Amino acid sequence: MELYYNYIKSLHLIFVVTWFSGLFYVPRIFIYQIESYKKNNYETPILIKQYKLMSKRLWYIITIPSSILALIFGLLMFYVYPSLLMQKWMVVKLGSIFLLFLYQFKTHQIFKQLQLDIYKYSSFQMRVWNEITTLFLFSIVFLALLKNQFSWMFGFFGIIFLITFLFIAIKLYNRKRRIKNEN
Repeated sequence: MELYYNYIKSLHLIFVVTWFSGLFYVPRIFIYQIESYKKNNYETPILIKQYKLMSKRLWYIITIPSSILALIFGLLMFYVYPSLLMQKWMVVKLGSIFLLFLYQFKTHQIFKQLQLDIYKYSSFQMRVWNEITTLFLFSIVFLALLKNQFSWMFGFFGIIFLITFLFIAIKLYNRKRRIKNEN
């Protein structure tokens, strides 16, 4: 089985990439659907129908299967090298992945609500929600690549900086969009 470890690892990485692709894009579709709902014009039903279809296909055909396959190949890596579970960085990474699955579960709840035309969140809230995926990606990639070389203090302040940067960027984008819409 060790002979196949790099193949297993490669497949794991491929499905992690496709999983994150879905997690990045589906909240973006939610934003478009929410903004379409607020327009209340003749295009609204057409747009909402299309966004529902797009998010449904993305969620059920790419995102969920990719998360399951990433998990399966990740577990196979542990089967081949169980010593990975004894490393501190891996324990932290597994904690991050657990939180990522909770994020996916909550995103699924939002998806189901929007499929039923239940609008509980603003487009701004969905923009913030969308950026949480970025935080997971940064954390998990740095942990996986730097392993025990990772400075926890640097990582903590890096994540704080990234959160601040993303929040400011979202605020500036919304301000620019609001000014554009007023003109």
